[in-house]
Amino acid sequence: MKCLLLMIALYGAFSSAVPLVQETDYISETDLEFAKKYMENYYPESESTPVLRSKSATAAEKMQKIQQMQKFFGLKVTGKLDPSTLEAMKKPRCGVPDIEEYRTFPMSPKWGKKDLTYSIQNYTPDMAPADVDNAIERAWKMWSDVTPLTFTRVYDSSADIEISFASGYHGDYIPFDGQGGQLAHAYSPAYGGNAHFDEDENWTKSSPGINLFIVAAHEFGHSLGLQHSSVLEALMFPTYQAGDPQNIRLHRDDIEGIQHLYGPPKEDNDESEDPILVNDAMLADSCDPHLAFDAVVSLRGETIFFKNRFFWRKNPLRTQVEKDPISAFWPTLNHDIDAAYEDEDDDTVFLFKGHKYWATKGNIIQPGFPKNIHSLGLPKIVKKVDAAFYDRSSKKTYFFSGSNYWRYDKAKNALEKDYPRKITADFYEVGSAVDAAFLYNGHIYLFHGSKQYEYDSRTKQFLGIKNSNSWFGCQ
Repeated sequence: MKCLLLMIALYGAFSSAVPLVQETDYISETDLEFAKKYMENYYPESESTPVLRSKSATAAEKMQKIQQMQKFFGLKVTGKLDPSTLEAMKKPRCGVPDIEEYRTFPMSPKWGKKDLTYSIQNYTPDMAPADVDNAIERAWKMWSDVTPLTFTRVYDSSADIEISFASGYHGDYIPFDGQGGQLAHAYSPAYGGNAHFDEDENWTKSSPGINLFIVAAHEFGHSLGLQHSSVLEALMFPTYQAGDPQNIRLHRDDIEGIQHLYGPPKEDNDESEDPILVNDAMLADSCDPHLAFDAVVSLRGETIFFKNRFFWRKNPLRTQVEKDPISAFWPTLNHDIDAAYEDEDDDTVFLFKGHKYWATKGNIIQPGFPKNIHSLGLPKIVKKVDAAFYDRSSKKTYFFSGSNYWRYDKAKNALEKDYPRKITADFYEVGSAVDAAFLYNGHIYLFHGSKQYEYDSRTKQFLGIKNSNSWFGCQ
């Protein structure tokens, strides 16, 4: 009986096929049968969109199911099984349905406790057990970083959530379909939260193949009570999003969903006693002419603008600028970054806060950090770094603090002897203090208050002044 309930919880009742409409000549019988099965699995009948069996049903009624799927995936809503719709259906994906009645399951269940345990029942032969352990642990950390939840591995039958690899029929009446198609599925907290991964996939710790960490992080969202998201960039989008696992992070939509169920991390609760700080960051308009940044840094082709607990992320391939909590990317550095710079040669970003600094690749803090800023050779009188940038052509890093700046020689691993120098000696226009800095396309950008000052990186010639948020398309 329990297995039957689990089956219904994931798929609903779809005893007869969901009719597809306006099939055209370019749809093969194989594709048509595949599409029908896809709709049965992921868009089963419900009160709002029943399976239309009646011969008298109108064409508009028959289009409803396909339209529902197209709308969810952001496709052109035609109601037809067109090539783009069929292509979306054929992408590897999670086995949990997408429709609202089965997303997050009825009444949005969640765990009634904050400290959860998990067990790994078996291992895939595709990966070393240590790599599987690491991928699972990192996947849980994605969610513990933004919630008050903790996840502890246990090695007996007492685990809240069991994780296993299986092929085909594996005891829950929801069989896997071989390589491709359904990669994994997980139950909501109302049904135990267990997660199953299809052994027929080629599981990897990197790529090619299917990255276990990425899929596990998605499935554990279901184990905690999350539904599928229709936001393409979200981790909880139903289809597999291949990419560098070092760059995978939660989207704002994921964070808002999980915090709606469990709230923010405890440390964020402790610090939220300062309502002015939080509200300023949350409500600040990106085009506010008075907007000032704490730090600015390039990161693998994007530009990150830090302010209090948040950062704006500007991707040159997108028109919109995304705003996210710092804790979603660097949980241990969840607010008030003083300075940052990227060493592109080492694919490393350095983040400064108070008298400490961290080295990070993507969102992974590197071993041995944080370190004290004085280990760089800065004098004890320097209490924090206000701004920094790295000049790739000269292999020199510039550190700004107070009214002075220093230059660090990467090749010699030491500060240059002719420094510090007064900021006004070389960058007169910006004044005697710099809040943030970065170098882009051979130009130095120094930020002070709501203004940025542009200089040629080779000659230090002043090139102009603009509002700091002109990067966002603001006038």
